[in-house]
Amino acid sequence: MLLALAGVDLVVPGWLQLVLATPVQFWLGARFYRAGWKAAKALSGNMDLLVALGTSAAYALSLWLLLTAHPGHMPHLYFEASSVVITLVLLGKYLEGRAKRQATSAIRALSALRPATARRLRKGEEVEVPVAAIRVGDLVVVRPGERIPVDGQVAEGDSHADESLLTGESLPVPKHPGAKVAGGAINGEGRLLVRTTAVGTETVLSRIIRLVEDAQAAKAPIQKLVDKVSAVFVPVVLAIALLTLAVWLLVGAGMEQAIVNAVSVLVIACPCALGLATPTAIMAGTGVAARAGILVKDAESLERATGVDTVVFDKTGTLTEGRPTLVAAEPVGIPADELLRLSAAVQSGSEHPLARAVLAAAADKGLHIPKAAGLRALPGRGVAATVEGRDLRLGSGRLVAELGLDLTPLAAAAERLASEGRTVSYLADAGTGTLLGLLAFGDPVKVGAVEAVRRLAARGLRTVLLTGDNVGSAHAAARTLGITEVVAEVLPEDKAAAVAALKAKGAKVAMVGDGVNDAPALAAADLGLAMGSGTDVAMQAAGITLMRGDPALVGDALDLARRTYAKIRQNLFWAFAYNVLGIPLAALGLLSPMVAGAAMAFSSVSVVSNALLLYRWTPGR
Repeated sequence: MLLALAGVDLVVPGWLQLVLATPVQFWLGARFYRAGWKAAKALSGNMDLLVALGTSAAYALSLWLLLTAHPGHMPHLYFEASSVVITLVLLGKYLEGRAKRQATSAIRALSALRPATARRLRKGEEVEVPVAAIRVGDLVVVRPGERIPVDGQVAEGDSHADESLLTGESLPVPKHPGAKVAGGAINGEGRLLVRTTAVGTETVLSRIIRLVEDAQAAKAPIQKLVDKVSAVFVPVVLAIALLTLAVWLLVGAGMEQAIVNAVSVLVIACPCALGLATPTAIMAGTGVAARAGILVKDAESLERATGVDTVVFDKTGTLTEGRPTLVAAEPVGIPADELLRLSAAVQSGSEHPLARAVLAAAADKGLHIPKAAGLRALPGRGVAATVEGRDLRLGSGRLVAELGLDLTPLAAAAERLASEGRTVSYLADAGTGTLLGLLAFGDPVKVGAVEAVRRLAARGLRTVLLTGDNVGSAHAAARTLGITEVVAEVLPEDKAAAVAALKAKGAKVAMVGDGVNDAPALAAADLGLAMGSGTDVAMQAAGITLMRGDPALVGDALDLARRTYAKIRQNLFWAFAYNVLGIPLAALGLLSPMVAGAAMAFSSVSVVSNALLLYRWTPGR
């Protein structure tokens, strides 16, 4: 069909066209007949009814022309047109179905965080039982490195818990008797005895799953736009075709001429360009996006991106690296390098994130790290070791207080660093009772994050920082990034509520995040953008994934989504414009079915060409 427009005539024998087109029309296209019949019984029109009518008209006309053709004469047939329409519209249906399957996989990924079993302690005996058998008030044993199976309160033991997937907190949180723990978090170095406070649907993780499900269920598909137009378009086309048949019969034309003109109306109204409008723009847009490191899930995301006026960022792992680094060292009575050297020795046997930061800083300076003896963890407080004959302690202010040391020499520095959102650790010599200095840790801002925020502000977009981190850390990061609105220390359900509050005030919100804790907010926002460096749950809950985890891609994604959806609207306009121009000409008998088919093909070429213009887009424009 397309080659014929260029003057190349490669005609397949008519009977072979019939054999090839029939299974496409009635086997692959059966879903359109079923859906179209339901719409007809309900006295409503939709895309499926339009496809069924248009392709059936082209197929039936071709079959009639083939059966009535004179021997040795090859009539112009439209079998290929009906087959192409069905194939392309099915492609659009496939893309929509794939997006729905991806949405449900987010829920499966969240559910996978739930441990299947727990160790229940009764009468001094540990028994492994299914998590479903645990009841409120039961004591559960959590060993080092295990995922915590229930929500509860620590009854015994000291440790740290990695709650980054649930709360967004970038550093392990100390856990001691009386502290709350959440199911799904990972226990650190100590054994914990947890008294269960919530099970089943009342746990933090279950509430997150519920929030994602509710937010995703509330979204409407973009395809309803085409169906709404088709609801009016279909009966109008049918009425025009019947009127054409009646008028030509009344003016004395033969039955064959009247039928041909009526079928010409249906052929030129056949929604080939409509079938191409959305999938070609999506394929072109997503292809260009993939080259730029942007994964667009579906056409819904493109539609929602067009109206975004507020961008809400998670902090940890989204705008920051998500791993602590040493940002300051304040010695007392010793050189700064000596403070770092001794601290690295004490941390040499630890896998704690702060320990890795100290060792990395010492390695960067080329310091020789002495051997440490008697390395031991002090759960919830820090670590201890003997280095060069000195009994050293490295840990929190709580540890220093237990040693009875005076923090006055470092009080001002500690207060200043804490106000900047830094995590502070102290090094002390327990043998001599002297304070040697403090180390401060921070989560560095990603390269390009400041420029990414500046670009969004230049486009008139409002930016908000929404994080589970402490207030000091959040405001310090916001000042660096140039973000003026900050909401800190929020739990997952609070994040979704904060997004909902912005939407309630009329804002069109895009949420950018990377963790399980961000999934409800990503799903609740008008548009969710997940960092590819984050969790699968975040990526599945979001409409757009930034594969490189680069904040600069947020602006690129919004721009490309807006351009792609603009192409979809342009394509739909041209698809209907050809019908508006062609249908009256066909009804007046000025277009034969062959010319009508050519016009339909030309409309498809126009739609494809318009969509391919997206390949001229480049990131950062």
